[in-house]
Amino acid sequence: MTKTVPLLITTIILAATSLALAEPAPLTLWYDSPAQDWQSQALPIGNGRLGAMVFGGVDEERIQLNVDSLWTGDENVSGGYGTMGAYQTLGDVSIELEGKSAAEEYRRQLDLSRAIHRVRYTKDGVKFTREMFCSHPDQVVVARLTADRPKQYSGTIRLKDGHQAATESDGSRLVVAGALSNGLRYETQLHVAASGGTVVADGDAIRFVQCDEVTIVVAAGTDYVMDYQKQWRGEDPHRQVAAQLAAAVKEDYAELLRRHVEDYRSLFDRVALDVGQTPAQRAELPTNRRLEAYREDPADPDLEETLFQYGRYLLIGSSRPGCLPANLQGLWNNSNQPPWNSDYHTNINVQMNYWPAEPANLAECHEPLIGLIDAFREPSRQATRAAFGEVRGFTFRTSHNIYGGHGWKWNTPASAWYCQHVWEHYAFGRDKQYLRDTAYPILKEVAQFWEDHLKELPDGTLVAPNGWSPEHGPEEDGVSYDQQIVWDLFANYLEAAEVLDIDRPYRDRVADLRRRLLGPKIGKWGQLQEWVEDRDDPNDRHRHTSHLFAVYPGRQISVAQTPELAQAAEVSLKARGETGDSRRSWTWPWRCGIWARLQNGEMAHHMIEGLLTYNILPNLLGNHPPLQLDGSFGITAGICEMLVQSHAGEIHLLPALPKAWPNGSAQGLRARGGLEVEITWKDGRATSAKLKATVAGRHKIRPPKDQQIVGPEVIELEAGNVHEIRFK
Repeated sequence: MTKTVPLLITTIILAATSLALAEPAPLTLWYDSPAQDWQSQALPIGNGRLGAMVFGGVDEERIQLNVDSLWTGDENVSGGYGTMGAYQTLGDVSIELEGKSAAEEYRRQLDLSRAIHRVRYTKDGVKFTREMFCSHPDQVVVARLTADRPKQYSGTIRLKDGHQAATESDGSRLVVAGALSNGLRYETQLHVAASGGTVVADGDAIRFVQCDEVTIVVAAGTDYVMDYQKQWRGEDPHRQVAAQLAAAVKEDYAELLRRHVEDYRSLFDRVALDVGQTPAQRAELPTNRRLEAYREDPADPDLEETLFQYGRYLLIGSSRPGCLPANLQGLWNNSNQPPWNSDYHTNINVQMNYWPAEPANLAECHEPLIGLIDAFREPSRQATRAAFGEVRGFTFRTSHNIYGGHGWKWNTPASAWYCQHVWEHYAFGRDKQYLRDTAYPILKEVAQFWEDHLKELPDGTLVAPNGWSPEHGPEEDGVSYDQQIVWDLFANYLEAAEVLDIDRPYRDRVADLRRRLLGPKIGKWGQLQEWVEDRDDPNDRHRHTSHLFAVYPGRQISVAQTPELAQAAEVSLKARGETGDSRRSWTWPWRCGIWARLQNGEMAHHMIEGLLTYNILPNLLGNHPPLQLDGSFGITAGICEMLVQSHAGEIHLLPALPKAWPNGSAQGLRARGGLEVEITWKDGRATSAKLKATVAGRHKIRPPKDQQIVGPEVIELEAGNVHEIRFK
């Protein structure tokens, strides 16, 4: 067999088993027919690095594969989409089954609680079951087919490369090795095992005949490494791909499944949400029909819970430590020319992907974004100096790839917005070593960029020059979007320096810069101004609400501390409306978060309704259109903000509880300062809460509106302590 090339591993095991399929659980997506369309119907599985979209066909199963580092393009210092490249599809596995009689009792489902995709159906009185998952511990996709009678499986397995590389067959294994136009090497290996029958090579395919069970293992990888000094390339991936495949093949299926479920649940099970119970007649519908019913009558709290947990499922599936961050489509892409290159968009989209990471208790899933920011510092410095002259620090264009290469249009505050994520990872977890070694150097360097880049007006006020309010309006000095993000950067830097008690002279310098920044302004119709000049159009229905960053995800404007500015933000938000351009997969979640910060639970919930009504596909993935996953991630974060807020120096419980959720509970949500929160409510009022400290700290608690806390509102906790709260 010829040598294979990349460093990604995809293992897919398909085997037949007689295990019965459990009925759908509340956190299950299910359908009564196979998927026909990749974007709207196929279902995603992933382990952070490796992913697949599964169709669940009866006569032919299609499994479309991805690996996170399969990218064309280069460093592209001068910018533009010319050589920035795009995220690529890896290829497809097809399982062609013999026997063309009609299937009955068909069901396919995705169990979010265990990250397992299953298909079952009956043919000629035989019950068939197919089970598939993508294992993080073993770095493989595993699938198993079983039947309740022996010798039911005959067919052909093919491995089709996404870049026309040839497939070679070697007994029970298929291998594809190739290279992209930029020299990135990749490899895919597929292994087939069966019991009760035979498996033979058949040209560039594998045949299996009269088998009781069939098991397919696919391993794949690239030679990408996240290291500028190594020119983004590592070792030939063949050895690692082969080793991971061989290790998985040796294991018993039950052990692979056990390790996968144990690993996945260690993340997923941290958070539970109950916002009500859906009537049984509605809950029993297939997910696509349930979504249609929701659009007529949104009384389906279980569907809203599923949407919340789906965002967590997708983040676990597309962003794990050691991997690349989730991109515009998370991990899943079936094209070599995907929309917007399936890149990293820095003016809202990639940030929204990571809004739920900390509050929804998936801090580890935040690490890939922080790692990429750190790895991009040197190439971004070079690109920044080429564009802005001799300035310190770095920033990004609106889009970028995985090689430090930049695409469309400079988004000058992009690195400052990225720094919010660098800081929040500390703010929630309180890991001082991380703050000292990783976060602080990045925060300081980007603060230095803005120290060098800001423009001083005659009155001493500081403005960001030549800014833009994505993605419309004039380019001019002092745009609110820029000003608010720079304020946020300086606030985060100052807090970091204070925690570490270092850099006193520079800390004072940054404090002075923040003080002199041009702040938010209220315009002639009571709106929060988007530009320095009072030119906002009350009939503007633009999708972006860039000038409301200071409300969410920022912290410069709040109901408690800046009520007049908060009221102006509400005026602006209402004016944007909900029609036309405002109906995008990511606009509803952003506005959900803003309404939650404005403590308007009814409007926050209305944004959930809008997303499910207009921009969610039958497989519950977000639809910009076309497919983007920022909305799927963002709505999870928005729901977190409705239930717990901690950005304003206090733990605010149920700040935006809607009437649609009169009774419920949430466990495992996180608050800044190293806390996990559990809260229960009835008839719209909190009944009990618990705060569990992961690190020692002092915390101020704010009760829900019109309620009081029995006992102290300021508490001190040691790590591991639990504080119980009662209300009146």
